[in-house]
Amino acid sequence: MPRFYIDADLSVGQTLALPDTVVRHVQVLRLNAGDAVTLFNGRGGEYSAVLDAVMKRDAHCRIEGFDEVSRETPIWLGLAQAISGGDKMEFTLQKGVEMGVSAFQPIAAERSIVKLSGERADKRVARWQEIVISACEQSGRNAIPEVLPILSLEQWLKQAPNADARLILSPVGTQRLADIAAAPKRAWLMAGPEGGYSAREEAAALSAGWTPLKLGPRILRTETAALAAVAAMQTVWGDYR
Repeated sequence: MPRFYIDADLSVGQTLALPDTVVRHVQVLRLNAGDAVTLFNGRGGEYSAVLDAVMKRDAHCRIEGFDEVSRETPIWLGLAQAISGGDKMEFTLQKGVEMGVSAFQPIAAERSIVKLSGERADKRVARWQEIVISACEQSGRNAIPEVLPILSLEQWLKQAPNADARLILSPVGTQRLADIAAAPKRAWLMAGPEGGYSAREEAAALSAGWTPLKLGPRILRTETAALAAVAAMQTVWGDYR
């Protein structure tokens, strides 16, 4: 069943004019009056609705029910991802949502190919948030992970929130997930850009108390590393078990 995010208060019995972005999706999917859809607003649960009317530029629906279902994982997992080039960053965000990441922190690392600042950075973060919302629609999640404003690694290390586990992917790491005895309730994972973090950046992270994590003997690309680590964390601690 098609799922759509609506940034508004929703309630059973409500008749709702769908926003333009959703109307476009309704038209692309060739939905008609009488078709069932699911709506969610990121505030918990989802709403079953039926389209009352579908016109060229407008669509209306009637909300008929509410389900408190949550598809969040047992572990709250934040991903601090160094900005990568091409479509790699968007791919990481999209798949991270599907795999249960709870929040994203873009990091402007020394070796990040893409350099963003000012209005350009704000627009890119807004675009990334749109990708996250779309991934929630597809994957069935009813909570929207936040894409936080871009920070340098130095800024991030100064204000990174407390967590039961703070791990940085590192080719020189010796820590294994299986060696962490107690499953954390909250964890942050930090992943580098193409070429990884510089020696200076990695030393700063270790000095700030981050634990170097290594995923096997092979070097993983930036678009692979974070997602492989998230999958491993979900297997050891989350709902992949």
